[in-house]
Amino acid sequence: MKRIDSNARLSKAVIANGFVFMSGFTAADKEQDVSGQTNDILQQIDKYLQEAGTDKRHLVSVNIWLKDIGDFAPMNEAWENWVDPDATPARATVQSSLARPEILVEMMAQAVLPGSGT
Repeated sequence: MKRIDSNARLSKAVIANGFVFMSGFTAADKEQDVSGQTNDILQQIDKYLQEAGTDKRHLVSVNIWLKDIGDFAPMNEAWENWVDPDATPARATVQSSLARPEILVEMMAQAVLPGSGT
């Protein structure tokens, strides 16, 4: 097992048994609208996937939490501009109270490592 970017509370990613499990990501710049926050998070996901040795084509599952489900369309637009249309993961999106009022979206992802046989 390998942990990436760990602290006393969590690891940003954990590689175990051919899978990459990612923590919940929120935007670094929380002053952005939901599209900006979504793009920020997707860039973080790309970064940690690369560090783990995989990429978005190997995503298996993504969970998305929105502060306001009314932001579903702009979040989806950012998502659809990013996701590989030939390798879409299983996905769920729900409305939720998030940890701080300025957080509009949070995402958690899981992927497989290429060649892992899983």
